[in-house]
Amino acid sequence: MSFVFAPPPTPAVPVQGGAAAALFPVHRIYCVGRNYVEHAIEMGHSGREAPFFFMKPADAVLPVAEGTVGRMHYPTLSTSLHHELELVVAIGKGGRDIPAAQALDHVWGYAVGLDMTRRDLQAEAKKLGRPWCIGKGFDESAPIGSLRRKEDCQLDAATKIALDVNGKPRQASTLGKLIWSVPEIIEHLSKAWELAPGDLIYTGTPEGVAAVEVGDTLSARIDGVGTLQIQIVAGR
Repeated sequence: MSFVFAPPPTPAVPVQGGAAAALFPVHRIYCVGRNYVEHAIEMGHSGREAPFFFMKPADAVLPVAEGTVGRMHYPTLSTSLHHELELVVAIGKGGRDIPAAQALDHVWGYAVGLDMTRRDLQAEAKKLGRPWCIGKGFDESAPIGSLRRKEDCQLDAATKIALDVNGKPRQASTLGKLIWSVPEIIEHLSKAWELAPGDLIYTGTPEGVAAVEVGDTLSARIDGVGTLQIQIVAGR
């Protein structure tokens, strides 16, 4: 049996410290909403609500190898493009109904990611009670740095996560301020979907989200994981 046209290439993320040709194939992209207390407050919410999720297309990834600067095109239809810095968890072993105590056994590695958001379109969708897809799931909306294997990462509550725009601090926090930890996220997520190798989980952003413009350079880092740099360029 043949396809009616050639299948598109598999979206993939480079692996840090591995062979030059090593790539992590992307299956799905899950994102956790409002998972830092201060960010929830700045978005008009408070408290430890049950985790909720939204998705981006797998080919929304914008992979940027460690030490390079990626280029993200300013998206169409929007005049309010916001950055959201996040720890990304890469799933290496699938499963359903995964207990939190076993969740890290399913993790392949970690990366620095950005959940880029057309905030004006998201706000309009919220106001009308419509899905967020147009605000969250557009082309290049998921920049991600090189993945580092779990065994090579030393993450704990004190691990720092930070983002600068044009050299000026915008977001800064620690992983200990996640409302729902990585094992808890995986436990909740795997009750709703069967996780598979290649899944990426964007775990939520700290406070300090704000708009960026064409020409801005975003520099993100998570201690023990890596860095991510992108420049916003004019739309295509």
